[in-house]
Amino acid sequence: MAIDGILGRKVGMTQLFDDKGDVRPVTVLQAGPCVITQRKTAQRDGYEAAQIGLVEFVKENRLTKPMRGHLGKNNLPPVKMLREVDIVVEAGGAGAQADGDKVGDKVLVDIFEREKFVDVTGTSKGRGFAGVVKRHHFAGGPKSHGSMFQITGSIGSSAFPSRVFKGMRSAGHMGVEQVTVRNLRILGVDKDENVLLVEGAVPGPNGGYVLIRRAGKPPRERRGFAGSGTVDPLKASKKKMAKK
Repeated sequence: MAIDGILGRKVGMTQLFDDKGDVRPVTVLQAGPCVITQRKTAQRDGYEAAQIGLVEFVKENRLTKPMRGHLGKNNLPPVKMLREVDIVVEAGGAGAQADGDKVGDKVLVDIFEREKFVDVTGTSKGRGFAGVVKRHHFAGGPKSHGSMFQITGSIGSSAFPSRVFKGMRSAGHMGVEQVTVRNLRILGVDKDENVLLVEGAVPGPNGGYVLIRRAGKPPRERRGFAGSGTVDPLKASKKKMAKK
C-alpha cells in the first residue's frame, strides 16, 4: 500500500542540459513534507484513501475550531491545506494498513523515486475580464483601418429561438481554474530538500500550491528510435529508397 500523491508548491522554472546537450525546460516543485491526517478504509468508508496535509508554518489562531479538533485528535501539527489522495495497492501488498500509510506518518518526495511520469494539478493564473480572441482564440475580423477586429459581433438569433443558447463562447472572466497537466517527465528527485524536477510547465504562478500524483495513464515508452542502439526505421527506409 502506497500513497498516490503529495501536496507541494511551485518554486519556478529553469532549464537543464541532458547527456546529448539538448536543453530541457524544467519546473522546480517543493514537494511536501506532508502528514497523513485521516485514513479512509474500505470497511468503514467503502474505499481506500488518505487525507494529507501540507506542513507549513500556520498560526494556530488562523485555524477554525473544527480543524483544531480534527488535527488535535491525533496530536498533528497545523497544516496549510488538506487534500485526499488515493491509496495504491502495490503488487503483493495486503489490504490492511501497512507502515507508511497510517495517521501521523510523513509523506515525502521519495514516493516518486521509482516513477517516470506525474500528473500535476494547480490553479491557473487569473487573467481578469478577457475578450474572445484571448479567451477562446477567435481569429477576429479584418484588421484594416477602422475595423474593430476583436469585437465579437452579433450572436443573437432571429424570431426563432429569440434567445442566446447556453454555453455560447463570449468574453468574460479568464483563469483561476483548476488545471491538470498530465504525464510530466520526472528529471530529478532531491530527497534531502524535498524537491522534484519535472519537464515542462505547471499551471499557476510561482509560489502557488499544487497536487502532484502518479501518472494515471503514463505514455508507453517508444522502441526502435534513434539513439537506443537499434536501427532507426526512418533512416533505414530512406536508405532503401535511395538504393532503388
